[in-house]
Order: sequence, then C-alpha cells, then structure tokens
Amino acid sequence: MPSLDSYKSRRTLDVGGKSYAYYSLEAAAQNGLGDISRLPCSLKVLLENLLRFEDGKTVTQADIKAFAGWLKDKGSAEVEIAYRPARVLMQDFTGVPAVVDLAAMRDAATRLGADPKAINPLVPVDLVIDHSVMVDFFGKPASFKQNVKREYERNMERYEFLRWGQSAFDNFRVVPPGTGICHQVNLEYLAQTVWTKEEDGENVAFPDTCVGTDSHTTMINGLSVLGWGVGGIEAEAAMLGQPVSMLIPEVIGFKLTGKLPEGATATDLVLTVTQMLRKKGVVGKFVEFYGAGLGSLSLEDEATIANMAPEYGATCGFFPISQETINFLSATGRLAERVALVEAYAKAQGMWRDAMPEPVFTDTLALDLSTVEPSIAGPKRPQDRIVLREAADSFVQALDKEFGRLDKAHVRARVEGEEYSIGHGDVVIAAITSCTNTSNPSVLIAAGLLARNARKRGISSQPWVKTSLAPGSQVVTDYLVKAGLQEDLDALGFNLVGYGCTTCIGNSGPLPQTISAAIAEGISHHRRRRGAPVGTHVGVD
Repeated sequence: MPSLDSYKSRRTLDVGGKSYAYYSLEAAAQNGLGDISRLPCSLKVLLENLLRFEDGKTVTQADIKAFAGWLKDKGSAEVEIAYRPARVLMQDFTGVPAVVDLAAMRDAATRLGADPKAINPLVPVDLVIDHSVMVDFFGKPASFKQNVKREYERNMERYEFLRWGQSAFDNFRVVPPGTGICHQVNLEYLAQTVWTKEEDGENVAFPDTCVGTDSHTTMINGLSVLGWGVGGIEAEAAMLGQPVSMLIPEVIGFKLTGKLPEGATATDLVLTVTQMLRKKGVVGKFVEFYGAGLGSLSLEDEATIANMAPEYGATCGFFPISQETINFLSATGRLAERVALVEAYAKAQGMWRDAMPEPVFTDTLALDLSTVEPSIAGPKRPQDRIVLREAADSFVQALDKEFGRLDKAHVRARVEGEEYSIGHGDVVIAAITSCTNTSNPSVLIAAGLLARNARKRGISSQPWVKTSLAPGSQVVTDYLVKAGLQEDLDALGFNLVGYGCTTCIGNSGPLPQTISAAIAEGISHHRRRRGAPVGTHVGVD
C-alpha cells in the first residue's frame, strides 16, 4: 500500500542505469518537516520507515513530526511509533515454533474452506540452524564430521519439518546445519544494508532493517543495519506484517578517538566499551558510535562492538554507513549493483558517515582508543572486565569472595588411569567460539598465531582440557587453512568441531568421563571431610 506521503518525500534515485523510488529525508525536511540533518543516523532509519508506511492510522503525520520534536528536546518527549522492520532473522530453537504456528494457520484455513497457500510470511524470514550442534567429539581431525552426524541423528525430525517449511512457504528460507552462526551468516551473506522491493512495478529502495529471535541480532548494526533481538511472539507478528510498537528512543552518542595500541584487540575494546556503557546506564536506549576513531576500526571491529549490545544493556549499538561498509559488502560477494546502490542511497539520505554533521544526542560519552588495555571477561559474566595484568590477583580474590574456595586452592583430585590431578583454577574447557569473537578475522588470526608460537616453543594443551574450535562461518576455516594456521590450532587440540553456537550457549557437551569422575570424587571427598551430606550443593567446587 503506497504511503500517504504527507511531506511529499517520494523521489527517484538513478544508480548504474537503474531507477529506484525512495522516501527522501531531505525532501521531507524541505516540505514542512524542518531541518533534521543532525538527527542520529539510527533515528533517520526510523524516520524513513514512518515516511514509507504513513497510512493515517498506524503511522500519522504527527508521528513523523515527532522526530523534529525529538531533535529539539533530545529525546525527552515520549512518542509511540509503529515501526516495520524489513525482515526477520530466526535460529532453529525459536524458528521451529514459528513454522508450527504457520502450519497450524494453514490447517485452520483448510478447515474454513480457504486456500491454505495464502498463509505466508509477509516479510522475508531467514532461519539459520546453528543452536543444535553439540561438542560430543573434539581434539581429532574427524570431530566436525562426527558432531554433524550426531546432530542430524538427534534432530532429524525437526530438520525435516524445517525443510518442509522452506518448500511450503513463500518468503521463508532455511540455512542448513554446519554453515555458521546466524549473526555471522547475516553479516556475511543475508544483510544488504539497503534493501529493495518491487511495488506497483517500481523498485523501492530503503534501509535494511531486521528483528531477530536472538539477543545478539544486534551484531548486524556493525553493517549499518538497524536490528535487535525480540521475543518469538514479536518476531511472528513482524513476520506477518504487524508493526513493532515502540517509543522513539533516547540515543546515546559514543565518541571514539585515537587508535588501538599494539597488542590490544577488538575483544579488549568491546569489554572496555561495555564496562563504560553499563556504568552510564543505557537500558532501553540506542547507542550510536561516532568520531575520528572509527576510521581506524575495521567493519568486523564495529560488528564486535555492536554484538555486545545485550551485555551493555542497549537496544542496539549502531554504526552509520562508511567506506568500510562498502569495502566489506564488496569483499563478501554482494552484487556490484547493490554495493553501488548502498553508497548512492546513503549519500542521498544524509546517512554517509563522513558527510554527516555531528549528530545531536540525548547524552554522550567518549573513549580514546589508545587507552585500551588487554583484558579478559570474568569471573562469571561476559560484561565484567579484568585487566590482563591483574588477572592473577583477580583470580585469588574471586576464588575467595565469589566462591569461598581459597582455603581449598591446594586440593587436587586424581584422575583415574592418568598421572595427573586436577584442582581449583585448572581450566577444563577451552573453546574458541561465540559470535562476538569468531566474526572478527583479526582475533581469529591472533589465536592461530598464538597457537603457532606455542607450538614452536613446545607448549601443548594440558591433557585434561576439552579443546574446541567452533567458528561463526566456513569463511573462517578458509582463511585459517590458507594462512597455514589451522594446522597449528589442530596441533594444540583446537580442531574444528562445528559451525554454530556451542560452548557460548552451554552446548560444550560432556567432559570426558574420567575428568567428570575426578571432579565428582573431589567434591564428595571434601564434603565427607566437612561432615556434609554428599548430595548437598555447596557452590562451585
């Protein structure tokens, strides 16, 4: 249904000999909306969405005008809007119920004498099967094949049902198991930054936006795609064309300056950013990154920061379109026609980062990248940060204050049939996984180089450690193999175990029986010495 277009914003954009209709923010400004050039870019995306869907009911002229009011009041006015994302991203755990609901609707349509094939998602839906892989096998060349085989054995009925859904419904695609984590597949393949749709014989161009049934859907904001995680019911509603009801959000500007020092990684940066934003308090707000420091970051670095939005509490962490966006789209095989459209559209809409005036934000904070230090997360939550140089002291403090085990730090448990024992502080799971890290080549290459240097010095993984490598996509394997680094990782036991969410969501699989038995025996022994019932849970032993 065409927009009412009260601000007469519909225009034509010619790119590479092809014409696209679009809803011009500049035209709307000239036709009564007023100067909105200093709106945060993330809000420009929302504004365009309302211009395009103005119908006088769910989206009114007053809703659109509210963005000019937001600019004046820096987000203090609470105005509810109806936002319609371009597409929906699902993973297999949440996707199966959605397909069941669609099938049930078709069944109901059949009973009522209607055409069941009329029941389809109204917006594109991509379901990536990535949450079902389990690390049952590890540390061997055949681990990947064995884990995939076991995954199919466990989930065959679900997978057959999803395959049926892909063939039965329009606007519904399934990415099969063993391909990658949904967020990285979204980043490398699904997202287009600028979306197009044929309407009444015209190609309409508009910002790529999405909602997803995983909290880390936010990673796609690194590619300038406004997106965040929602519940299954909200995702299904969006899938069926219903708007997401939301207040025009406050937007916190995060200014980056300087450049990361040698030895600091994107992971160190994101832990620092997360710590700062949690202290600031950004729950329910957008965060938008700006400043000269962005010029020193890769798009994968930006995606790493965007991915951690759930940990710093924001709805999303948005990065405007830049030359780095264009380079990434080209490098990942998007059509040249689409890449040209993204650049032209961003410049026409005032969404090109380097040409934007500094936006007006609800509030701001800043970070000099040169001050970022090597860090680790812990002791329990991914958003907690420990400076690496303080790790030893922090461990002792955590063992005492967090777990009450400092007096038992010396206790060891023998592993049956082996010449070693295990105790407090010993690592038993070492996994290279999670969308935060495995979407970033610089971090994965660093892991490979660390493995190479360890191997040269004769250092190996301890025999009680369950090691695994579960990258976000097959692209990671390609560049690790071509760089000769997979061989070094394999030598330390970090063989490929699967593509998907593994240890980061609890799918690490069981520890070897002898290790589990040693831990259990150690717990029982300590409890017997204390006079406590063996079955009593006393925390982390």
